[in-house]
Amino acid sequence: MRLHDFKALTFDCYGTLIDWESGLYEALGPLLELAGIQATRDEVLAQFGRHESAQQTATPAMLYPHVLAEVHRKLAADWDVQVPPALHEAFGASVPSWPAFPDSAEALAYLKRHYRLVILSNVDRASFAASNQKLGVQFDAICTAQDIGSYKPDARNFRYLIAAVGGLGVAPGAILHTAQSLYHDHAPAKAAGLASAWIDRRQDAPGFGATRPPEGTPAYDFRFASLIEMARAHQAEGSA
Repeated sequence: MRLHDFKALTFDCYGTLIDWESGLYEALGPLLELAGIQATRDEVLAQFGRHESAQQTATPAMLYPHVLAEVHRKLAADWDVQVPPALHEAFGASVPSWPAFPDSAEALAYLKRHYRLVILSNVDRASFAASNQKLGVQFDAICTAQDIGSYKPDARNFRYLIAAVGGLGVAPGAILHTAQSLYHDHAPAKAAGLASAWIDRRQDAPGFGATRPPEGTPAYDFRFASLIEMARAHQAEGSA
């Protein structure tokens, strides 16, 4: 299997293109300070991830800013701290401030010359539009949880994605799903019959950060430490 075998790259955004863990942790700063939390960053992110996954499962049609606000409320309750409602809402509105990974724009500009590029994201359209300004590329299709009415890893999200990419004239066998999260993306992508490339942004960091641990060890077809490494591997294939 070669990267040149595919016609479309379908991307998770947050964790793959946008540094959502840094963005989340920064946005949690005021709550952490009020609560006097001494936990490590990864411990805080893991606690966030448990609440986020449960909230998305319980309220699949809820817009992502509201999901974030609810998770913030639950964390405040966990840490036994009272905060004004405006602080919950500010956390919910923090997605536009989350930074892109330094290599995302350059890698996407290269990959755009060779593939159809499609987003499959667990956010709403407005939040993604703000993040997209940092990525510097026009995607051929954008599929959000708001469009679908559910959150990854729900199988509905991948059925929706396959139909959207099919509308671009690309068959499922020519799709390479490109993502960081084994839980949200690689396990359900494989269940949907898609090939996948793991962008292992956490690399040797312990645990799974802000995502739930996957069941078992999900399969994937390629593994890269960054998106620019994937772009360079594609370039190397062409010159081989």
